[in-house]
Amino acid sequence: MGIYEELEWRGLIKDVSDPSIREKLNAGGMTFYIGTDPTGDSLHIGHFSSFLISKRLANAGHHPILLVGGGTGLIGDPKPDSERPMITHEEVLHNFECLKAQAEKLFGFEVVNNADWLSKINIIDFLRDYGKYFNVNIMLQKDIVKRRLDSGITFTEFTYMILQALDFWYLNKTKNVTFQVAGQDQWGNITAGIDLIRKKEGKEAYAFTMPLLTKSDGSKFGKTNGKAIWLDAKKTSPYEMYQFFINSEDTKVIDYLKFLTFLSKEEILELEEKNKTQPHLREAHKALAKEVITFIHGKEAYEQAIKISEALFSGNIKSLTASEIEMGFNDLPSIEGKNQTLVDALIEAKLASSKREAREFIKNGAALVNGDKINDETFVLSKDIAIEGKFIVLRRGKKLYALVRF
Repeated sequence: MGIYEELEWRGLIKDVSDPSIREKLNAGGMTFYIGTDPTGDSLHIGHFSSFLISKRLANAGHHPILLVGGGTGLIGDPKPDSERPMITHEEVLHNFECLKAQAEKLFGFEVVNNADWLSKINIIDFLRDYGKYFNVNIMLQKDIVKRRLDSGITFTEFTYMILQALDFWYLNKTKNVTFQVAGQDQWGNITAGIDLIRKKEGKEAYAFTMPLLTKSDGSKFGKTNGKAIWLDAKKTSPYEMYQFFINSEDTKVIDYLKFLTFLSKEEILELEEKNKTQPHLREAHKALAKEVITFIHGKEAYEQAIKISEALFSGNIKSLTASEIEMGFNDLPSIEGKNQTLVDALIEAKLASSKREAREFIKNGAALVNGDKINDETFVLSKDIAIEGKFIVLRRGKKLYALVRF
């Protein structure tokens, strides 16, 4: 099975610019690029799904270039329903540096910034040397533009297509890039680049798009669609990432394995069968979490995520370090530690609605401190019993938690 057939099996090919792409991909040796704009200071799992294609194609003998658009990021790719808010030059530069460092660490390929060439073009040269190659009637037929015509689209957004096309042309001319890969929402911008190269240079260029990584309701993974799963461990901890994947939808987990891992077809088909016949074992989900977290954060981070999960499931809180507790309870409500009684702490943490109710929970063994049942309503939560002097974990019943911070 060639790389084209593998990508096809994984569901990673949506649109192709030319039928010869199958042969060209399987032959290897092409220089291609894939890009994103630095609208945030971290990549997220949607980016990871797309950028992983660079690794797959590199393994098949192609040469990847990753583009982080410090220039186009100042303009903003048109959204389907509204204009993107403008971000400052300082923010874009900061975000570029963050994304560049992430991309280089994760994928190890050359990273370029389109601000290096776009910022050197003045408006007259832009219109004379590039704008004249774009027919407005054709631009209006591009899907993303058509969807914005009723609500309105600014000239700034309208010209984004030309800027991205210019990127393809510039990389073709300076780095012999003959191929572009992107998400399916970029199809109009990609074909504009192919046309520009053909018109200005008389050369053929090629591209294919990938389906976007989506949830079962069709929404995509990104920072504007619900809570993003960031690749920056400070934004989304390996434990939180583990929980996300281990609890992902059964109907989507096999798609995620195909999109996000390098597991072989045979391994994924075996996991698919287990997902059907023994769904309670969650073997596919566990494999997904292991592969993704290990790739992004390393084996040690994955094992730490497992440790936190098992400790929380078993109630063995004392086996965790302070940093692991902070990671595992990052989203939980917390209160300030001040030597209060367990009764008062349960009320302040909203684990009980009154002193009477708090006493009942304690009496019935439903109140736990660092995993231990406490039956003494006068018990004081002091810094002395806090894990590493920093945290006390309160639990009421089986699932309600709160954190006491010192």
